[in-house]
Amino acid sequence: MAASLRLRGAACGLWYWRRGQRPASKTPVGFIGLGNMGNPMAKNLMKHGYPLIIYDVFPDACKEFQDAGEQVVSSPEDVAEKADRIITVLPTSINAIEAYSGANGILKKVKKGSLLIDSSTIDPAVSKELAKEAEKMGAVFMDAPVSGGVGAARSGNLTFMVGGVEDEFAAAQQLLGCMGSNVVYCGAVGTGQAAKICNNMLLAISMIGTAETMNLGIRLGLDPKLLAKILNMSSGRCWSSDSYNPVPGVMDGVPSANNYQGGFGTTLMAKDLGLAQDSATSTKSPILLGSQAHQIYRMMCAKGYSQKDFSSVFQFLREEETF
Repeated sequence: MAASLRLRGAACGLWYWRRGQRPASKTPVGFIGLGNMGNPMAKNLMKHGYPLIIYDVFPDACKEFQDAGEQVVSSPEDVAEKADRIITVLPTSINAIEAYSGANGILKKVKKGSLLIDSSTIDPAVSKELAKEAEKMGAVFMDAPVSGGVGAARSGNLTFMVGGVEDEFAAAQQLLGCMGSNVVYCGAVGTGQAAKICNNMLLAISMIGTAETMNLGIRLGLDPKLLAKILNMSSGRCWSSDSYNPVPGVMDGVPSANNYQGGFGTTLMAKDLGLAQDSATSTKSPILLGSQAHQIYRMMCAKGYSQKDFSSVFQFLREEETF
């Protein structure tokens, strides 16, 4: 059935896409979750000509889409009733469970043959359970968490890590390619989440390391821009130093240049590190630095940094003299 559905879609132009061209036939795509990441992702689908069926738990988040002519509905099940391709971008496992399996969830009205793509970062076990529930309803669920941050979401250069039935990957790729420059098949359902959790654990560790390094260098009398320049032409270079530097004044267009507003919140990083910790426990994998990073970000949440970007760890370290 899946293969025939894809062929039928391709023949009708439903999933045909090439960078710079609009789809031959613009059938609606459901989109649930219009936060810091979901908002620009949805806008890139619009740029590629896809009409959207929109839902967000916060109605104000939908207003600009409604003003642009997109259809806003009142629940996830309403989205499922009107669209057979749905993308969700939600903060936590609990939010994803509610959106799919809740009283007004997607699975209440999902159509047979629907493609459900979850770009949240959640527990791989939850992704697997949602996939089983979707399969019972005749739908296909794939986990496709993203990496790249808000900047990449705006420019359409995200990396998607996709888990699910391999035969369905091409269909998912056509949509995800409108929002990202890298769409990578990782394996069965849950492997996309596994890849994302591993990536974010490394990101947290490297951001803390960059913040500590910059703080030490500044206290030793080095100019922060000069130190960043040296790091980025040396072996210490990493994404946190050359693309998302945590020190105010070193780079433009990053959260540290805007009082750590926007970007990827400290609360979300703490959540992702908690997922890594759970996975490490279940697989008996030592994550000494990952565990320490988890504790640091949890401490930051308790000390007023929860709504700031995760690069505010630099500010946190500057203010803490007791480590």
